[in-house]
Formats: sequence, structure tokens, C-alpha cells
Amino acid sequence: MLSHARIWAAIDRLAERYGLSASGLARKAGLDATSFNKSKRQGPDGRDRWPSTESVAKILAATGASLDEFMRLIDDGDRSGRPKVPLIGMAQAGAGRLFNEDGMPTGGPGWEEIEFPEFSNERVFALEVQGDSMRPLYREGDIIIVSPSASVRRGDRVVVRTRDGEVMAKELKRKTQRNVELLSLNPEHPDRVLPLNEIDWMARVIWARQ
Repeated sequence: MLSHARIWAAIDRLAERYGLSASGLARKAGLDATSFNKSKRQGPDGRDRWPSTESVAKILAATGASLDEFMRLIDDGDRSGRPKVPLIGMAQAGAGRLFNEDGMPTGGPGWEEIEFPEFSNERVFALEVQGDSMRPLYREGDIIIVSPSASVRRGDRVVVRTRDGEVMAKELKRKTQRNVELLSLNPEHPDRVLPLNEIDWMARVIWARQ
């Protein structure tokens, strides 16, 4: 959620990233040196003053920062207290004994962790996409958040791990009492039909960072 405080904090962090004060950033962008002073962030009547889109465009041009970078700085302002979850490669997810019977990772040496947007009470972990099996929807290096506790319905994108350690990302076509039918996200990869007794866990993709 965008807020007055977070946008101004992002401008301050952008200035710090490029070794500038708020005043120095304003001057570098061709603005009045006092444009970003804290005293200018509220009006005389106490109402919030927001930076204009023009001033934001000018500071991005002056620093060479991208809009995505600026949006990440806005997002960083709301990360205090967010939970962290393990970040696992798709190939690593196929390794044995790294998951409990509920499909949650048990932890492992050298695992990275990332912060993520909260999803009510869902149990989640992160997977880094590897290979081309999820193209064009997800590409190598993208991060997906999956939940083995979330309910799964037809049309959901899921990650499935078989009992022999194969990990795949597909779309759920149908689930019966005996089988799970999966559609490939990449038309160059085959669809699959798996007996339920061969599935270790199935987790729904609930968020992606690309």
C-alpha cells in the first residue's frame, strides 16, 4: 500500500543510496534545494504534501535509478517485522528429507531466506524457478511463494513433489480419488497424470516476484 510516509522515506533512501542528502538530491534533479525538506512535507494546515510525479521522474533521471528500483525502496519501508521464509531452488526441493509430512521445508545448511508479503495464516515457503518448464509465465530466477496448506482447485498453478523426488510446476486440471491430472505451463513440456499415492506433496502458487 502506498502511503505519504513511505513515499517520502523512499526518496530519503534513494538520496542515501547515491551519497546525497535530500537537498542534494533535489539540486541534482534541477529542483529547488528545499523541495524535499521535512518541513515541506506538510502544509501550514497540517495536511500531507505529496511529491509530484514530475519531481519523482526528475530524481530518477538524475540518479539513473529505474522506477522498479524506486518501488522497491517504497516496499522496503514496510518490511520491519515481516516473516522470513526459506528460499529453495527447484532442484534442491527434490532432495530427500528436506520436507516434513505436511510439505513444509525442515531447514537445511546454507539455505537463504527472503521476506514476503503476509498471507493470513497460510504456511508458505519460497522457490526459485530453474529451467524453462514454467515459461512463459515464470522464467528462470523468478521467485514463487507456495503454500502446501492452501486449498487447491482446478485451474490453480501448483508445485508437485513426487515420492521419488521429482519436482514440477503445473496447472491443476483435475483431482480424482486416484489421480491428479496436471497441465504443463510450457507447451513444449508434456502434461502429466500422477497417481495420488505417488505424490509427496502439492503446494499452490500464491504469489510471484519477477
